[in-house]
Amino acid sequence: MALAFAAIAVRLTLVQGVSWRQYADLGASQRLRRVQLPAERGSVLDRNGAALAMTMPQRTVWANPRLVTDPAAEARALAPVLGADEGVLRDRLSSSTTFTYLARKVDDTVANRVAALRLPGIAFLHEPKRFQPAGDLAATLLGQVGVDNNGLTGLELQFEHRLKGSPGDLLVERDPSGREIASGVREHRPSRRGDDLVLTLDRSLQYETEQALASKIQESAAKGGTAIVMDPRNGEVLAMASLVAGAPGTPARPAANNLGVTSVYEPGSVNKVITIAAALQEGVVRATDKFVVPDHMNVGGSRFVDHDQHEPKSWTVTDIVANSSNIGTIMIGKDLGKQRLDRYLRAFGLGTRTALHFPGESAGLLIAPDAWTGPSIGTVPIGQGLAVTALQMLGAYNTVANGGIYVAPKLVKRTVDTHGVSHETKPSARHRVVSARTAQQVTAMLTEVTRVGTGTQAQIKGYSVAGKTGTAKKPREGGGGYQEGAYVATFAGFVPAEAPRLSAIVVLDEPTHGYYGGTVSAPTFAEVTQYALRLFRVPPPGPLPAPAPAAAVPPLADPFSKDLDVEPPPATTVAAVPTTLAAFPSPPVRP
Repeated sequence: MALAFAAIAVRLTLVQGVSWRQYADLGASQRLRRVQLPAERGSVLDRNGAALAMTMPQRTVWANPRLVTDPAAEARALAPVLGADEGVLRDRLSSSTTFTYLARKVDDTVANRVAALRLPGIAFLHEPKRFQPAGDLAATLLGQVGVDNNGLTGLELQFEHRLKGSPGDLLVERDPSGREIASGVREHRPSRRGDDLVLTLDRSLQYETEQALASKIQESAAKGGTAIVMDPRNGEVLAMASLVAGAPGTPARPAANNLGVTSVYEPGSVNKVITIAAALQEGVVRATDKFVVPDHMNVGGSRFVDHDQHEPKSWTVTDIVANSSNIGTIMIGKDLGKQRLDRYLRAFGLGTRTALHFPGESAGLLIAPDAWTGPSIGTVPIGQGLAVTALQMLGAYNTVANGGIYVAPKLVKRTVDTHGVSHETKPSARHRVVSARTAQQVTAMLTEVTRVGTGTQAQIKGYSVAGKTGTAKKPREGGGGYQEGAYVATFAGFVPAEAPRLSAIVVLDEPTHGYYGGTVSAPTFAEVTQYALRLFRVPPPGPLPAPAPAAAVPPLADPFSKDLDVEPPPATTVAAVPTTLAAFPSPPVRP
């Protein structure tokens, strides 16, 4: 007995004197429970403060199986209310844990029906859930949020660090049955709400853009389409829609991805604006130069044709643009040369990702001039053999609309922190690509496209519209050449042409009931921009103001002048540039 008492004394000494902290911590771990408190996710608002995505508290149904008296009966009662499998619920209610989820973030009707059952061991936990008050409006742009309130795609993913906030936690002391000890430890650290995101989008314009695009997709039996509306002066995206065709007889639905920045296509004739602007800027051609343009020619062993057969025509550069002549554009492109053409393509924003940094955004496809084949000097000037996103292509038209200055696109105007303090985003980066004079000349040509050329269906009563059509064959997937009968129809432009306030691009993927950019995309452009002109109260332009003093319009630095081996363009005001092509001297006809 002495040995037994001695052994007990030694053991007590070890437990209470040497290892007491280990056992105290073990006991505390059995009593203390730390519960994470999720943060409320910041809202996403349009430019006017209207909610596009917001978070609301919802009740999550959970159970403490140790307090459940009859798992089978409770599972049988809960299954029809929660819409869950009875066997799965029974297994969860029979487990040996003190916490198990039964249904996450249910609506109030379901939660109230569960509460009315008064089942032992069943409780509720408040969790935030993401809602989009306008339904699927701008869904592909906004993106999705997971069940744990984390951003998965789109802006929700891109600005996760801003929107998610900081979670809090609750430390409580419970008895062996899982009940909270009234006089036990209780420590609460509240969560911090995420910042709000104020976008450049206008919710009304976004709705009208999606409706117009969906209607045209269904009417033309297209596979899908993209439409973007911007303010060319500051690069703000006012609307961005990406839709795919629904089942026969049903409206188009949101695409899985934001096609305007993640999907690339061969732009076709809308890309000619870059070729013409580059040639004018480099002095390769003048606005009123005349060319004898046939309806076909061979380049590098490949035959190129204009859409319509015609006898050799004596066309000015404006005629070439207005009639969307492939042959005339190729003739100008050959004079310009591949090196300079490539540099201007990149200067206009092609071949690199935009400043949006949108998840999954594509840089497009531009082949380096050294890798061009014989026919490339024929394909690239007319928008084939390269791939762009719709946003990149619209950025090129914004450059012309903005007097030759490229302005990077932006989607976020500002963020608002938990204290209600606004933090404005940086102004869009900008650089000069061509002179104001060149931009004015190209604008005059694009205005002729909608007045008498291929884009007359883009006309808006009371306004002058500058724009360009494009109808490009789709390349074969996984092979060379093009798909027979598969086209991408595009119209891009800006309005009013004299003082641009809005720019837009409409791209339709494989329309079958009419497939020309001028007949399917141009009317949608007109419909969307006409609504936007009313929405933003843009009046029809009056007479141009008197030229401002030179000191009032300082020229921007031209980072491309050195690369392009040209002198920086002279400082000029838009008003000082001739507004009609007749004001330019007329040189002799060029073969």
